[in-house]
Amino acid sequence: MKQDTERSSIAGPAGALECATDGPAGAPRGTVVLCHPHPQFGGTLDNKVVQTLARAFLQLGYRAVRFNFRGVGGSAGDWDEGRGEIDDALAVIAAERAAHPGLPLALGGFSFGGFVAAQAADRLQAAGTPVERLVLIAPATSRFPMPAAVAPDTVLVHGESDDVVPLASTLDWARPQVLPVVVLPGVGHFFHGQLPLLKQQIVQAWHAPSLSSGS
Repeated sequence: MKQDTERSSIAGPAGALECATDGPAGAPRGTVVLCHPHPQFGGTLDNKVVQTLARAFLQLGYRAVRFNFRGVGGSAGDWDEGRGEIDDALAVIAAERAAHPGLPLALGGFSFGGFVAAQAADRLQAAGTPVERLVLIAPATSRFPMPAAVAPDTVLVHGESDDVVPLASTLDWARPQVLPVVVLPGVGHFFHGQLPLLKQQIVQAWHAPSLSSGS
C-alpha cells in the first residue's frame, strides 16, 4: 500500500502467516488488525477495500496490520472453511498485543473477513480480553454464521446494491441488536468508485459518540 509497508510473518496455528504493517506519521494511538475477503475467491491482504480500511485507520492514528489467511500468498496451510481462519486472526491479534502491550487494539474486516473479525471479537469478549472496537464492512451475514451480537459501538457499513451479501441479510442480523448500519446508496459489494466515500464514512463513524455511552 505504501513504499514503507513493513512485510513480516508470525507463527500461526497452521504455520507462518504473512503480514503487512503500515504506521501513521506520528506515534500510534493504537493498532488495528484487518481481515481480508474470501480466500477462495481471490481475497488477499492487498484487497482494495482492506487497503481502504488501513488508510482510514492510518488517518485515525493507528498502526494498520493486514495479514493473509492460511494458504494465501506467503501464509502456510490450507483453507479451513472459516474455522481455522478465525484462529489465524486470533494469532495475529495475540502477536500484536505481545509486541505492543500498551496500545489499544481494534479489529476490522471486509466480507468474509467481517465474519472472521466478528467471531474473533466475540471469542475475545468471552475470554475477558475484548478489542477496543470493531469495524465490519459488508460482512458475510448471508454466507457464514455471525455471532448473535457484537459490541454496540461497532461500525457497520454496507452498500445498498450489494449483490454478493444482500443488505437485507445484514439488516436482519443487525435488527435484534438495534445495531446501526451505515448504508451507502447505490453502492455494490466491492465499493467500486466509492472507496474514498467508504474511507470517509469509517473515519466519521469512528469519531462519532457511542450510542451506548449516553452521549
